[in-house]
Amino acid sequence: MSTSHNSANSNNVKHWKSPAWTGTWHLWRVIIPRRSITGKLLHGVVLRRHNGRHWIYKRYVEFDEPT
Repeated sequence: MSTSHNSANSNNVKHWKSPAWTGTWHLWRVIIPRRSITGKLLHGVVLRRHNGRHWIYKRYVEFDEPT
């Protein structure tokens, strides 16, 4: 018995769309130090973003606008 192989079905791969919030940076308070993008340890208030696999952290710098 021969079975025909449909190429359309073999290329049918489920593509996962990530949620919209994964591409945005948001403020997060870190108690246990985490590694930043550059490899430095961060703690306190940081920026955090999810890249689909894990969280990415970036140092948050506050600044005062000149008056």
